[in-house]
Amino acid sequence: MRHASLVDDYKFSSNLSFIASRFNLRGLAIACLIIALWMISLIILFDWKTPQQHLFLMILAVFWQAFLYTGLFITAHDAMHGAVFPKYPKINHFIGVSTLLMYGLFSYKDLFKSHWQHHHHPASSLDPDFHDGKHKNVFAWYFHFIQYYWSWWRFLGLIGVYHIMHGLLHVPENNLCWFWIVPSLMSSIQLFYFGTYLPHREPAIGYLEPFRAQSSYRPFLWSFLTCYHFGYHKEHHEFPQVPWWQLPAIVKHYQKL
Repeated sequence: MRHASLVDDYKFSSNLSFIASRFNLRGLAIACLIIALWMISLIILFDWKTPQQHLFLMILAVFWQAFLYTGLFITAHDAMHGAVFPKYPKINHFIGVSTLLMYGLFSYKDLFKSHWQHHHHPASSLDPDFHDGKHKNVFAWYFHFIQYYWSWWRFLGLIGVYHIMHGLLHVPENNLCWFWIVPSLMSSIQLFYFGTYLPHREPAIGYLEPFRAQSSYRPFLWSFLTCYHFGYHKEHHEFPQVPWWQLPAIVKHYQKL
């Protein structure tokens, strides 16, 4: 069976009627809120003079910032499906490009391509997010996952950003470490564990075609906190044009049937 091109996939995701209305600004507003919270929080935490003297608050701040980092990536992910602002694809793409740059200088174009490969060939050797076929445990899979998305150019770019923030903007090194570096690493683990490993590890009864994904049906708040409802992963693969904040409604609808 021939798969549609990436452009066709994007147009398909952008125009389906599951998005409540072409004039609905909610998706754009939610994306802007996540971006604003991440930026404001980062500015405040960069200026925090004595974070290590308030250990409990510092730990909360690290987890809070990691959660917002995950929100940036989830927003970029929705943009890849045309779900942030369906009416204006250029604005939708701009949000995707911007959030991935904020998240870690990732290329939106490259991740767009690899993510649609994931949707076309989930949990297979052609899936860039899948394990290597031999080392299926969570640690080896995560290492393989990180290797695929590693880039020396991006690494050098992040070093450059670090020196700009520390050398020119005088952000303390401790603050950069705890509120910029550590949360981004924690976010990568969160996204991998709840968005790749749990949904796409092989169940005891084997994969169910064609989506080869399973959902974790947690209570609403826990589902939101773990990974922005991305645990509803089977539903995401079945309805990829639906934004993260509408996934609980999809689950609720099908549970009533």
